[in-house]
Amino acid sequence: MKITAAVLDKVGASGPFAQTRPLRLTELDLAEPRPGELLVKINAAGLCHSDLSVVNGDRARPTPMALGHEACATVVSAGDPASPFKAGDRVVLAFLPACGECADCGSGRGFLCAPAAAANGAGQLLRGGHRLRGAEGEVYHHLGVSAFATHAVIDQRSAVKIPSDIPPEIAALFGCAVLTGVGAVLNTAAVRLGESVAVYGLGGVGLSAVLGAVAAGAHPVIAVDPLAAKRALALELGATLAVDPAEAHDAIIAATNGGADVVIETAGKAAVLAAAYQATRRGGRTVSVGLPNPAEMLSIPAVSLVGEGKTLMGSYMGSSIPSRDIPRFIALWRAGRLPVDRLLTSVRPLSDINALLDELASGNAIRQIVLP
Repeated sequence: MKITAAVLDKVGASGPFAQTRPLRLTELDLAEPRPGELLVKINAAGLCHSDLSVVNGDRARPTPMALGHEACATVVSAGDPASPFKAGDRVVLAFLPACGECADCGSGRGFLCAPAAAANGAGQLLRGGHRLRGAEGEVYHHLGVSAFATHAVIDQRSAVKIPSDIPPEIAALFGCAVLTGVGAVLNTAAVRLGESVAVYGLGGVGLSAVLGAVAAGAHPVIAVDPLAAKRALALELGATLAVDPAEAHDAIIAATNGGADVVIETAGKAAVLAAAYQATRRGGRTVSVGLPNPAEMLSIPAVSLVGEGKTLMGSYMGSSIPSRDIPRFIALWRAGRLPVDRLLTSVRPLSDINALLDELASGNAIRQIVLP
């Protein structure tokens, strides 16, 4: 079938993106889903810093690539009559379709699934190959989803069924921002009632981490970001204190009597991760969530890992199992304990995608939703 998608032809673009226009809307041929795959109509897709990282070259990906990895969609058809999904099902798309067969999947850590990571890195679907083709040949998939489009073919393990009454622009947020940020708090760090939490970086993932910390009963919850508007929003969402990065270390030490039990870094910068580690108390946990440029190196006092008993933890996709965590995070949203709708900055047509990249790069946007 013919679809319209936003395609990146070359990584390494610089702004202003509204002028350089690295993403072009074009017509593509989309193949029929194979057994174990779904054809879905994209209802709403979120613009994430991970998308920007591909555009600007921080994350190397093959091109041409149809971008977009955070979305809500409706199932059109399944490639297998025995599929648990049927036409009309509303789904949230997850950007790592765990294979269910490797050692990590078998141990309950599907977020570390090596076959899925390899497929994502190669720009293919989990079952191999491509389902997209343009005028000049095959087009790569972004994280198994390619959601900046009217339709997509995905592995059915990328889909999590949700109730149909959730607004698509809200449901899309659960596919990455909420899954990653709240998951980092509840799954990776396993924050306990009364523990202190600091969050460095208040984009969609960072503010989701703030929401997760508040929902977990953490205290105090300290939010760190250079932008005053984001700090103000963090306070509205339940943070105890919100500070500029220049003041963060001293403020965290003072507010927690020596350092936070858990410090979560979502900025994707090695220097910010080092600052987060320094603000972690003896015996505490530092959680790295942001994706820095692979060339960046982290420098911390090696002796502190032993001498201070600190733990440095990586958190991919919030250490989440989408089929388990998306429904429970949605339940928390329905109960009013995760007001993720407050993260929504704008809802715009897909034709505005390049201008939206500029807003994201400026730091002023939290979560922008595009409608195909």
